[in-house]
Amino acid sequence: MEPILLIIGSWWWVAPATVAAGAGAYGALTTGRRRARRLELDAARHEESQAYRTLVAAKAQVRTAQADVLAARARSGVSAVPIPAKRALQSAREAEKAASYALRASRARVKASYAEYRAQSSTEPLPIERLYAAHDAVNARWLSYETDIDKALAYPAVTDPRHPATVAFLRAQREAQWVRPTPGTRVAPAQFVAYRTAVADLDAALIEAERRAGVPGAPRVSQGGVAGVLGSVADAIDAAIPVIEGLRSAIVLPRRFTPKPPDSAPR
Repeated sequence: MEPILLIIGSWWWVAPATVAAGAGAYGALTTGRRRARRLELDAARHEESQAYRTLVAAKAQVRTAQADVLAARARSGVSAVPIPAKRALQSAREAEKAASYALRASRARVKASYAEYRAQSSTEPLPIERLYAAHDAVNARWLSYETDIDKALAYPAVTDPRHPATVAFLRAQREAQWVRPTPGTRVAPAQFVAYRTAVADLDAALIEAERRAGVPGAPRVSQGGVAGVLGSVADAIDAAIPVIEGLRSAIVLPRRFTPKPPDSAPR
C-alpha cells in the first residue's frame, strides 16, 4: 500500500496538467476556427478603417487647398482666385467626395459581412477556402485554353503572350500567386483583402483576354471614369454600324423626278 501511495504522491500533478493542456488545446483550436470563420468580417472592418483614414487625409487636403487659395488671393491683391489654386481646391474636394463614398460603401460591406457571419453554419467552407476555390477556378479556366484542343485552335490569343490582354492576365496571375497565403497559416485581415483584390483582378484580366480573343459569351469588364464612358460609346458605335449598313441596303431611294418641259405649241 505504501508504494502505491508513494507513486500517487510523486505523480499527483500529472492529471491536472493533462486536463489543463487539453483545455488549452481545445480553446486554441476553437478560437482559431472562430477567427478563420469571421475573417471576411475582420477584413471588412479593416477596409472601413482604411477608408476612414483616407477620408481624414482628404479633408486635411481640402483645408490645405483652401489655405493656399486664401494665400494666393492675398498675394495677388485681387478677389479673383488664381487658376492653379482653384484647380487644386476642386481636385481636393473631388477626392474628399470619393473618399466619403468609399467610407459609406465600406460600412455597408461591414453590415453585410456581419449578417453573413451570423447566418453561416459550421459546415460551410471558410472565407479563405472560398477564395482559394475562386482562385483555382480562374486558373483552371485559363488552362482549359491550353489543354482543350478545340479551344486552343479556336482562341489561341488567350494563351499567346504576344497579346497585351494575355500579358496583363499573366501579370495578374503572378501577383495573385505571390499574395496567396500558405494553407494552414493564420491569415491577417490585410492579407485577406490583398488576396481577394488580386483574385478579382485576375478574373477581370481573364475576362478581358477572352473578350479580346473573341470568345462568345465573355462579358466586358466595366471601367469607371472617362475610359468607361468612351468604351461604352465605342461599343455602341460598333454595334450600330451593321444596323446602319443594313438599313442603307434595304432602303430604296426614289429616283429624282424632273418634269419634262411641255412641247411648244404649233404655230
